[in-house]
Amino acid sequence: MRRYSKTLSAALLGIDGYLVEVEVDIHGVSPYFITVGLPDAAVKESRERVQSALTNSGFKMPDGKVTVNLAPADTRKEGPIYDLPIAVGILCASGQLLIPPDSKTAVVGELALEGTVRPVKGALPLALACRQAGIKSLIISKENAPQAALAEGIDVYGIESLEEVVELLNGSLAIPPTEVDIDQLFRAGVEEYPLDMAEVKGQEHAKRALEVAAAGSHNILLIGPPGSGKTMMARRLPGILPPLTLDEALEATKIHSIAGNLPASQALLCQRPFRSPHHTISDAGLIGGGAMPRPGEISLAHHGVLFLDELPELERNVLEAIRQPMEDGMVTISRAAANITYPANFMLATSMNPCPCGFFGSPTRPCTCSPPQVARYRQRVSGPVLDRIDIHLEVPAVPFDKLTKEVGGEPSADIRRRVSAARKTQLERFQHLSGIYTNSQISGKLLREHCPLDEECKTLLARAVDKLGLSARAYDRITKLARTIADLEGAESISPHHISEGIQYRALDREM
Repeated sequence: MRRYSKTLSAALLGIDGYLVEVEVDIHGVSPYFITVGLPDAAVKESRERVQSALTNSGFKMPDGKVTVNLAPADTRKEGPIYDLPIAVGILCASGQLLIPPDSKTAVVGELALEGTVRPVKGALPLALACRQAGIKSLIISKENAPQAALAEGIDVYGIESLEEVVELLNGSLAIPPTEVDIDQLFRAGVEEYPLDMAEVKGQEHAKRALEVAAAGSHNILLIGPPGSGKTMMARRLPGILPPLTLDEALEATKIHSIAGNLPASQALLCQRPFRSPHHTISDAGLIGGGAMPRPGEISLAHHGVLFLDELPELERNVLEAIRQPMEDGMVTISRAAANITYPANFMLATSMNPCPCGFFGSPTRPCTCSPPQVARYRQRVSGPVLDRIDIHLEVPAVPFDKLTKEVGGEPSADIRRRVSAARKTQLERFQHLSGIYTNSQISGKLLREHCPLDEECKTLLARAVDKLGLSARAYDRITKLARTIADLEGAESISPHHISEGIQYRALDREM
């Protein structure tokens, strides 16, 4: 006698989810368990977890051959996410679950050997996929329930054990759906960024450059000797950026949920991400990868800051891999199993020493590097990568008298207010343009339209190109920087002093 059941579940593909049908067929008398539908090792191992969970929860593993099919069968399945739906399917097919889940209920979860339900990655995108497919209710672990409940329009039931799932489906246990007030959760989660720019002593010129970078979302490169405060200032950059909007928070939460970076107690990411990978990172770690591609650091920095310290120390192929995502705001990873696109709209902050020893040009310490060594060191960063960085700033060592001052500089909150006002101006300026929100994103015809220059500004720029040795590509970069500087001042048009300040932020162009 053949016995059959079908339970709905969900899986992840990129930052989105899709429905999976977990079919269970039991027939014959010889004990056997097989899972088909392109399962990976973790899915195949669910056999042991499911058998132990059933037995330890007071249920009986049925006799006969148990065949589990995960449909669609041509898409690779991975992870322990199917443990719970497989167990529910076996209980339905063997008659131990009297009321099986209907076609409007999905089940997701990993099982422990004693039958408790463990949380899984990607609860929010899984819930969104179920809602989009017309699913009315989702059964998931209690830890995942608050995050899954962010998907409005679907009832999310948080459960702790396999036994609870059976009682819930049979109607002997009443569990209210998890309810989350997204607006209240977002407001409660928005806290003051812990690192403050007021802690940075001296370096007023560098802090001004970071303010300009934050106001226009310009990529920035800090060049200076060891101990000059480059990393310290870069780590405080998220504190002067405008707060995340709710839509940005939800999108960033999806990515971090898939990567498993959110603790169980945190349902929503409310602060702008700051990612600072070590310079030994691989290209797959930076842009994403794997047999079934996972998000890399550039996607985890979506709507936040990606800080690359010791820029010339990164492998050349790793550094070149971010060129296209910096332009497109997304990265597409192609594998034999799937092509997956992850968002990667980040602000790049980088730092480097002026030479291998770090003291080239220092007035206090001699440089031990030869000119060829300095040239080779700087050539590790290619021209196309530098071309995508708007601000190149020299950061000298801080004088001792400024280090001994008890009071630092301006607090981040004051800088953030000016940055937020400039960003608001840019949003109003580009409100009719799709995909453009800040000055750093405009180019070509739009640059001429939104950043017109009078004759005095054009003359000043031409003189800079001719006499200061600026490259031709620096022309547009300086124009965009000048537009951002004008926005910070609340000026309607670009003035010569805005152009002059923009020229100061192209240190490498002047040297080259």
